Amino acid sequence: MAFTLPLQSIAVLLHLEALKDVAFLDVLELGQGDAALKARGNLLGVILEALQRYRPNLGNPIPLVKETLLGLYKDHPGLQIASVTTTGYGEELVKNAFHCDRGLVETVAHFTAAKHFMPNVDFIIDIGGQDMKCFKIEDGAISNIFLNEACSSGCGSFLQTFAQALGYDVKDFTKLGLFADRPVDLGSRCTVFMNSSVKQAQKDGASVENISAGLSISVVKNAIYKVIRASSPEELGRHVVVQGGTFYNEAVLRAFEKEMGLEVIRPNIAGLMGAYGAALYGMKKAREGAHSTLLTEAELRSFHRETESRSCGQCGNNCQLTVNTFADGRKFICGNRCERPITGKKDDDRWNLYEYKRQLLLGYKPGENKRGRIGLPLCLNFWELYPFWYTFFTKLGFQVVHSPMSSRKLYLEGQGSIPSDTACFPAKLAHGHIEFLAKLGVDAIFYPCMTYNIDEGLGQNHYNCPVVAYYPEVLAGNCDCLKNTKFIYDYVGIHRPHDFTKKMTAVMEREFGPIPHGEIKAAVEAAYGEYERHMKQIREKGAEIMAAARKEGRRIIVLAGRPYHVDPEVNHGIDTLITQFGAAVITEDSVSQLADPFKTTVLNQWTYHARLYAAAKYCCSQPDMDLVQLVSFGCGVDAITTDETREILREGGKLYTQLKIDEITNLGAVRIRLRSLFAALEEQEET
Repeated sequence: MAFTLPLQSIAVLLHLEALKDVAFLDVLELGQGDAALKARGNLLGVILEALQRYRPNLGNPIPLVKETLLGLYKDHPGLQIASVTTTGYGEELVKNAFHCDRGLVETVAHFTAAKHFMPNVDFIIDIGGQDMKCFKIEDGAISNIFLNEACSSGCGSFLQTFAQALGYDVKDFTKLGLFADRPVDLGSRCTVFMNSSVKQAQKDGASVENISAGLSISVVKNAIYKVIRASSPEELGRHVVVQGGTFYNEAVLRAFEKEMGLEVIRPNIAGLMGAYGAALYGMKKAREGAHSTLLTEAELRSFHRETESRSCGQCGNNCQLTVNTFADGRKFICGNRCERPITGKKDDDRWNLYEYKRQLLLGYKPGENKRGRIGLPLCLNFWELYPFWYTFFTKLGFQVVHSPMSSRKLYLEGQGSIPSDTACFPAKLAHGHIEFLAKLGVDAIFYPCMTYNIDEGLGQNHYNCPVVAYYPEVLAGNCDCLKNTKFIYDYVGIHRPHDFTKKMTAVMEREFGPIPHGEIKAAVEAAYGEYERHMKQIREKGAEIMAAARKEGRRIIVLAGRPYHVDPEVNHGIDTLITQFGAAVITEDSVSQLADPFKTTVLNQWTYHARLYAAAKYCCSQPDMDLVQLVSFGCGVDAITTDETREILREGGKLYTQLKIDEITNLGAVRIRLRSLFAALEEQEET
């Protein structure tokens, strides 16, 4: 039996005790609405019946799963349950609650089902109520995965929103779209902006039929041009399977076929493909005569769950945990970024270059206060340049202190001075760091504007991105706490050591009085030397981790972003999450120097981006290495880097995975993406 819910699915393969060679596969979907679907196929030489039924989960699916399992035991008293597989967002919760045998990431579940119906499938697109998933298939394995980001504008909820707004049931509304004569061109924008477009269409006299058709076309355009980013049908392939509840909508199906110029396959259980794939997977893994660990009928009747919310408090992340306690005393914890709440032990950091970089920075302790106290904010480019500036000021006799590691509390303290919510989260965090240093009572806060970074010879130029380069200007103009604190934010260029020496001599004399030129020059030389030593340490540690990982047969993941993505509040513990999957984590700046020179299709003029491209190129030459790109939501320049990085990896036969992150700490979608990546890599290895 398979259950598919908005939050989780469960798939159970059943074997009759009396008929050992007979398998029964019941598919039961718990979702929105009320419908029934029957599908017949041949499994193990027996005609199987699939039943679909929808129910709202009301935010608590556990009672529904319990009820359905009890019904299963009642209706089939002589059954031997061989295998139970869970999939979907609540996969682990259901698996732990009911003692299920195994879990399967939903992307692989969808692929397994599609391949069952069409063995030569080369593209799968799944559009559900809240998300969208697309898979490129090459040589029988997933070669690329596309997942929509923070917007569900191309999904079923998008249509439901406008159907309700116009006073229609979503089913009736979508049927009207089939009779449109002039569908309204609404583009492919998100719901917020689309609302005004629909209102304008109504004012222009557009019929409901044409609005419905226009919205269906919008869903399709969003999928093709924003998620898949296809330019021609050939990019998708000639054997396309469409699935997900949204494709029950005939107007969406027809719009997709017309837009792509293809006839596609929509299984009659399109909304159940995840559950069906999970069931097939369970059947494959279950050995003959297997017995599931699923709760018995008696255990189910006494089953109950209690939940408790609490803060972890075992590290600076302070994760908000949901502790599920079941009837037999077992506990299942959700919301944790590491295993410490479960094991009580700190994660093994041997495989995590991110943690090594954090410890390197924390190793710089304040020196003697001979000329004053200088505060340096541990944000943005200071995650790389802190050794440089620490050494420079310490050499001159200043006591250098930095703001602490970022935290939610620190972010909230500086939130009031953020002028625009469109800035990336790392930039917003800078306000909290400035607030902290101002309260600390330092003699001056030093945060220079830097148009250029150090030239590493990887690109055509070596700019900092506009936010990194000029955000001190924003802080100076918006942080009231700086009215009583000296804030030094001059424009400096460390890419030219000679000019830099002259510039800093003038700045230091202006702010702190005359300092001998010889001292300034010695401090500059020491700063450059320390920076080179720091970067060398990172590269050497990266090489050490790679060598150790290869010795143990671990997969190596380049978690590529920018220096400030090392900040645990920015990356939300994704580095630790990857190591929990058994992989080693290194950074883009630890391998970028190993790539041979190559030409990019875009203007390669940003230092951090040049490292990213070089790291991606190097990954293509390493069979055991893959790259995951971290993108801070709101970063305009990453609209360029994502396409270029994807293309570099694609040409090299590598999968591209992008993780878009902001101040939201829920890692459910991130976990699915990473599990999908590792599952796809395993699939490739098997084929």
